Amino acid sequence: MGNINIGKKLVLSLQHVLAMFGATVLVPIITGLDPAIALLAAGVGTLLFHLCAKGKVPVFLGSSFAFLGAIILVLNPSNLDVPVLRSAENWDAFLGNLALLKGGIIVAGVVYVTIAIIIYFVGVDKVQKLFSPIVTGSIIMVIGLRLSPIAISNAFYVEQGSVFSTTSLIISSIVVLTMILIAIFTKGFFKLVPILIAVVVGYIVSLIWGIVDTQAISDASFFSFSQSNFTDQVFLMPKFDWTTILAIAPIALVVFIEHIGDITTNSAVVGKDFLKDPGIHRTLLGDGIATAFAGLIGGPTNTTYSENTGVLAVTKVYDPNILRIAAVFAIILSLFGKVSAVISTIPLPVMGGISIILFGMIASIGVRIMVNANLDFSHSRNLIIGGIILVLGIGVGELPIGDSLTISGLAIAAIVGVILNGLLPKEI
Repeated sequence: MGNINIGKKLVLSLQHVLAMFGATVLVPIITGLDPAIALLAAGVGTLLFHLCAKGKVPVFLGSSFAFLGAIILVLNPSNLDVPVLRSAENWDAFLGNLALLKGGIIVAGVVYVTIAIIIYFVGVDKVQKLFSPIVTGSIIMVIGLRLSPIAISNAFYVEQGSVFSTTSLIISSIVVLTMILIAIFTKGFFKLVPILIAVVVGYIVSLIWGIVDTQAISDASFFSFSQSNFTDQVFLMPKFDWTTILAIAPIALVVFIEHIGDITTNSAVVGKDFLKDPGIHRTLLGDGIATAFAGLIGGPTNTTYSENTGVLAVTKVYDPNILRIAAVFAIILSLFGKVSAVISTIPLPVMGGISIILFGMIASIGVRIMVNANLDFSHSRNLIIGGIILVLGIGVGELPIGDSLTISGLAIAAIVGVILNGLLPKEI
């Protein structure tokens, strides 16, 4: 690779920030969390990850989409528009729900750490046997498909699905078309940031259409930490409630398989076996600690980002220091209140258009996993496991346990899938 001067490292680091930016801020935009806090959690979380992984793995952590449905359920149970959810009259209720969400995300981080300890003692090979491609692929499909109603509601309707809007349809369609054109027909760096470009195009169209309320930008403080709502969220003490914990924490049992896949892909790009050195238990430990920190300050759960692995593949520059510089950039960016305010004014149709492709891509990744594994769907075993996971994961919203506890359909599907995968014979 050769020596790279500091100027080139800064440019390469900014490229990594751009690659992760669109998806990282999309989660808080959709859920009602603060985008600035999400960026802060991503930056600090990435540094914590590198510390746990001995600084050997060139990875950037950003907001996880797997927890999106659970976050919305806890933070916004009344299904309010995000501006209404975060308005002054609802602020106390919002903070109450945020405290519960913080506790759930912290426990999810603890689940990661627990799994890391288990993997350390039993070995990654034995753990992977529990999650065959039919289980992993089906569960990832469920994650994307469970989110699809949110995408459609934001893209085509006003006030979260109450009234169909031609304006919303046109804007979201422009966003979808832009993202398709960028992703398919461009090359190099532009191909890595179709989300960001599509958001910018959609925002400009929305400004021209006159549906962007820019007053929030004018009212915002220049620095995020000078805003009371920023500090209220960051320093809010978490609350630990079993209902919230059971809605959020079990999803970590699913996402850690994605983590293994991301680290495996990263290893293939760089040409080093990171599953063995520094070890998958260390990378998963870093993911868990980063997620727990995100929960502590009010950010969404963190996960390793394949977008940044794509940047590595294009540039062929694998220096982990560049990812750490990118993390520092993300932290600096999070401290400017004007940036957070601009992001908060992005209209729902813009994010809905992005979500249509993004959530569909998540489901498609599940299909790709099964295709790459050459699964034989003439075998009844695969049909049964995949079918049951899909029906339970999509058909079951929340299952009540006792008087006050619930468990998500996604968690139920994952548990049943793992059990069936272990019990049903592979050969008949």
